[in-house]
Amino acid sequence: MNDSQQFLSRFNPTVMRVAPGSNVDLRKFDTGYTGDFEKDEVPELLQAGVEKLAAYQDILYAQNTYALLIIFQAMDAAGKDSTIKHVMSGINPQGCQVFSFKAPSVEELDHDYLWRSFKALPERGRIGIFNRSYYEEVLVVRVHPEVLAKQQLPLAVKNEMIWQQRFEEINNFEKYLVNNGIIVLKFFLHVSKEEQKKRFLQRIDRPEKNWKFSASDVKERGYWDDYMNAYQDVFNQTSTEWAPWHIIPADRKWFMRLAVAYFIYDKLQSLNLSYPTVSDEHRKELLKAKELLQQEE
Repeated sequence: MNDSQQFLSRFNPTVMRVAPGSNVDLRKFDTGYTGDFEKDEVPELLQAGVEKLAAYQDILYAQNTYALLIIFQAMDAAGKDSTIKHVMSGINPQGCQVFSFKAPSVEELDHDYLWRSFKALPERGRIGIFNRSYYEEVLVVRVHPEVLAKQQLPLAVKNEMIWQQRFEEINNFEKYLVNNGIIVLKFFLHVSKEEQKKRFLQRIDRPEKNWKFSASDVKERGYWDDYMNAYQDVFNQTSTEWAPWHIIPADRKWFMRLAVAYFIYDKLQSLNLSYPTVSDEHRKELLKAKELLQQEE
C-alpha cells in the first residue's frame, strides 16, 4: 500500500462500495473476489498498510477533532474477529476501543435500541470498533419476530412499518454523528454459504477452535436466505452519502483484511489530518524550556 492510487490500480473498490439508492442483490457479489492480488504478496502489503494506519491514528489522536467509528457486520465465521486483530494490530491501544454487542441485557432493554451504542461511541481522536452493532435491530430482530415481540415497545409500533422507521432513525443517527465529527465506516464481510460450512467444520475438527462453535450457529444457518434478504434491505435503505456500506468479499481472508485496511486508510487520508500547531507564545515557552534543559549539568 505505497499510496492510494497505486493500490487502486490493483482492484476496483466500486464493486465493494454500495452507492446510495442502489438495488443490492447479494447473489451477484463474488465472495471469492481478490482483485489483482496474490496471497503470497499480501502479508507485506498488509504490514505496510497497518503502519500507515498507525501513523494516521497518531495524528487523529493528537488533532482531537474527529473520531472514526468502524462497524463490522457479517454472518457467523466470516472473520470479523480476525480482521479486527490483523488490521488494527499496529494501532496504539490508547487510541482504539472495541465493543462486541451481544443480546441486550435487561438494563439495555429498558432503554431505546440506540442507547447502548451512544454509550460506546468513540471519543474525539479515537477509533471505535463495533463488532456487530445497532444494525442487529433490523437483522436478527427481523429474522426472528419473537425477539421483537419480547421488546418493551408500544404495541402500536410492533408491525411491519417498524423496519422503515428504524432505517430512518439509523440514517438520522449516523448523519448526526458525521455532522459532529464522528466518521462512520461500515463493512459487511460477505462469506458464501459454502465457505461458512467449511469453516464450521474446521471449528469442530480443531480442538483449539471448539470454543468458537455453538450448535446455535448451525440453527442460524438455516435462516440464511432470510438473513440475505434482510441484509439487502439494510444496504438499500441505509447506504448513504455520509455513511455508505462496503460489501467485502470474505471467502479469502487475506484479501478481506487487505481491502478493509485500504478503506480505513482511504477514509483517514480523506480527512486531511494534521498535527496541531502551537501559538507563538507556546513556542517561546518551548524554546525557554529547551534552554533550561541544555544548561543542566
